[in-house]
Amino acid sequence: MRFRVLAVLAAGLLGACGRVGPPVVPEIRVPMAISDLRGVVEDGAVTVAWTNPQRRVDQSRVRDLSEARLYRTEDDGVVPPKPALLARGRIAGYQEIALIPLGGRSPDVQGQAVRFVDREGLRFGRRYTYVAVVEDSRGRVSAPSERVSVRFIAPPEAPTAPQVTAGDREVRVRWQPPARLADGSAPGPLAYEVSRAGAMEGPPEAVFPVPAGQTELVDRNLENDRTYYYAVRAIRDEAGTVARGAVSARVAATPGTTTPPGAPTNLVAAPSANAVRLSWAASSDPNVAAYVVYRAAPGGVPVRIGSVRTPATTFTDRDVSRGTYRYTVTAQDASARANESARSNEVTVTVP
Repeated sequence: MRFRVLAVLAAGLLGACGRVGPPVVPEIRVPMAISDLRGVVEDGAVTVAWTNPQRRVDQSRVRDLSEARLYRTEDDGVVPPKPALLARGRIAGYQEIALIPLGGRSPDVQGQAVRFVDREGLRFGRRYTYVAVVEDSRGRVSAPSERVSVRFIAPPEAPTAPQVTAGDREVRVRWQPPARLADGSAPGPLAYEVSRAGAMEGPPEAVFPVPAGQTELVDRNLENDRTYYYAVRAIRDEAGTVARGAVSARVAATPGTTTPPGAPTNLVAAPSANAVRLSWAASSDPNVAAYVVYRAAPGGVPVRIGSVRTPATTFTDRDVSRGTYRYTVTAQDASARANESARSNEVTVTVP
């Protein structure tokens, strides 16, 4: 009878596993702990972020994470924060403040990156300590992450909208420091971030750090005749805690060529009945797009009467009656600003 029972058990094991192998210790199949938990005071809240683990403790890939849980504890910051001990899938002594699904769409999850904004019950001057765990589809919970502590300090107010000055392939951004912190107190030295976006409502495409005390940035190597949008954020750093203030309004700037092309030279005129034919030597500037022709009556001011596209360097004025006229020509570049050169030499002709 004993042999028969052993045979049945062996057959059951073979049927369940498909093959005989060593047993797997459950603890080595749990997901690895989150290794990069971080927190920062931002826009009057604490932003906590991390990257979900890609492997289990036994180094096998983990593809079925189902949720992440974020815990928080609060104290005055005098003594070290509570240790993070896992008990029955929860962190003892900590409050669970977020359960974030990982298997589907969530506004807090982008790929493996998770970002959660904690706004609940925060008080300036208090220390908040966070710890997170992840769980797979079989309910196996990772070890707690390393703790991250954040002292909730008042962030700066947003700077007023910056002033921008566009130049040739560059934009100069200037701003005034915010006058107050979020709690109404006066700020100390503040650092800044200047963000640049390609659209008024689009995400930033570049962020430039600016050290404390500096309130100006020159953004170079830009594309001329393209509009960029700039905003500024003030950053407070106190006792190891970073508090990022709200972002200012965005302002637009369009860099472009401001240097006019060289003027055309050697303008000559050949009058005939009711017409004057003009010709000139081309500008030496390679960016010239057109030439503009001006005419003035005796004692009058020059008036634009027409233009020609490059590479043409001649123009016939067919709308003239008998009399004496003065002519000049300018070069105009291809930039959006259509910079115009100084005028060529002036010629005077008499139409018979």
